Amino acid sequence: MRRSWPVHAILIAASLAMVAPFAWQIITSLKTLSSATTVPPTLLPEGQWGNYSQVFDLLPFGRQFLNTVLMALGRTAGQVFFCSMAAYSFARLRFPGRNVLFGVFLSVLMVPPQLFIIPQYQLMSDFGWLNSLPALIVPGMFSAFGVFLLRQFFLGLPKELEEAARLDGAGPLRIYWSIMLPLARPGLIALSILTLIWSWNDLFWPLVVNTDPDQMTLSAGLAALQGQFQTNYPVLMAGSLLASLPIIAVFSFMQRQFIQGIATTGIKG
Repeated sequence: MRRSWPVHAILIAASLAMVAPFAWQIITSLKTLSSATTVPPTLLPEGQWGNYSQVFDLLPFGRQFLNTVLMALGRTAGQVFFCSMAAYSFARLRFPGRNVLFGVFLSVLMVPPQLFIIPQYQLMSDFGWLNSLPALIVPGMFSAFGVFLLRQFFLGLPKELEEAARLDGAGPLRIYWSIMLPLARPGLIALSILTLIWSWNDLFWPLVVNTDPDQMTLSAGLAALQGQFQTNYPVLMAGSLLASLPIIAVFSFMQRQFIQGIATTGIKG
């Protein structure tokens, strides 16, 4: 027990460092603008609950919340579907150029995502999807990272199950859908949570592609609260806290499955 106290001390200090910004966000959301910008800052909240109601007055919060939910769910469903099929193909199927093609997929991870903004925006404009939900959802329905994550998971599944299914006359699609996909549930959950969090926090693309406040997501709407000369930080912190609560609840509820999926990914059989 004595030997472990330095480890516990480091973990406690790291936990406090991670929780401190969130606690400061809560405190700031309950202050007035003058007290929030006072130097040195005050550490006690002032009970300004009206900041939360101002968020709904300044933004179409309900509409933007719905847009964010639909975008996050659409992207998550698309990544689970398309990435799992591609990952199964790279992990289990034999075809010419498989390793070369997979290397090309991985090379996308080394390209800054900002380089794709202009061609993606041009495509959305050509399709007539600007200021619409498809513009938010479709470009995020596939990722090279998702393919890599699930491929490593499929490589760790027993080959005997696949061989037994082939002896029973099952084809690749049947094996993928009925056998491999249910066994890959922890990996699918891990990818779903990662995609959900990434989509919920995505700011740059929604801010570029949708300029109509009724078609914006919460992240883009909150960014619009930052003025050129002055920003009401208590209201901004209140809105950020309201936007963060759903994703915190999802992660808290699914954290065991998430950790299990990440821990088992990459173990080859």
